[in-house]
Amino acid sequence: MTDQPGLISTVVLDHLDATQVDRIARLLNSATDFDGVRPLSEHAWLHLRSGESGLHIIGLFNDQSVDENHIAGYAHVDITDLVEGTSVELVVAPESRNAGMGHALAEQALKLSPDGRLRLWAHGLTAGAQSLADSLGFVLSRSLWQMRRSLFAPLPPAEIPNGITIRTFNHVTDIPGVLAVNARAFANLPDQGSWTKADILTRLKESWFSADGFFIAVDSQTDAIIGFHWTKVHGSGGQGSDHSHEAIGEVYVLAVDPEHRVPGLGRALCAVGLTYLRSLGLRQAMLYVDSSNERAISLYESMKFVHWDTDVMYRRPI
Repeated sequence: MTDQPGLISTVVLDHLDATQVDRIARLLNSATDFDGVRPLSEHAWLHLRSGESGLHIIGLFNDQSVDENHIAGYAHVDITDLVEGTSVELVVAPESRNAGMGHALAEQALKLSPDGRLRLWAHGLTAGAQSLADSLGFVLSRSLWQMRRSLFAPLPPAEIPNGITIRTFNHVTDIPGVLAVNARAFANLPDQGSWTKADILTRLKESWFSADGFFIAVDSQTDAIIGFHWTKVHGSGGQGSDHSHEAIGEVYVLAVDPEHRVPGLGRALCAVGLTYLRSLGLRQAMLYVDSSNERAISLYESMKFVHWDTDVMYRRPI
């Protein structure tokens, strides 16, 4: 237990028992009723419910114990993303706010970060989230839409444009071409567009990676890479796995080289990836897109994705 200034203390756990999960669930329900928005993403909630994945910070006042029925705050911390850095989602009980609890949870999460980086995610651009970010010296970094669609619903055919071939990823030959397309396609999004070979290799080692779900569009005459669709599967459905909840597919990265725009290529790549995800027996597909990217949102809406939620991310300026 680490004492914080004033009346606050925090407890860091790498496992939650059923009773602790139940108490945190009651805290989440109370905050949801008060704020009108769920304070944790579905992804974080499913990890919390499993009791195993991630690190869990429980916030208490000094006269409380972790075994009591009421807890004042909770944070879910994920330190596994070596590329983007540690992320945290947190919630404070309505009756425990304005006493420094959110700040204490965030400070403890920062201490848990292996490299001192911290991404603070909030659901909705709320005054409370902004106030906490200000108190930490964090600034708004991104605003993301989460969009979803059912994979049971009809999928549009993959109408591949003339002169284009779509194949799966080759880790030996394709990394330079993928990086070049990625840099040009996401030139206005440094977090994405600045990927290096090391960033790609790190992701290739992840347990979720499958070359079968990484689709490369090439010019049939020159064999130059001009686009790609990298899909991802969250979760295995198996208890005790890193993601022990029902799996969901993701449009992880969809990019078309702006210097070689081919009408319909983005739509074709998206359709190929969604068809693959459905072939795995998945029920839903999701994606994240910057709220300012009207072109991409228009494409996804044409593919029957709908706005599901909005996430905002704060981080400390570098």
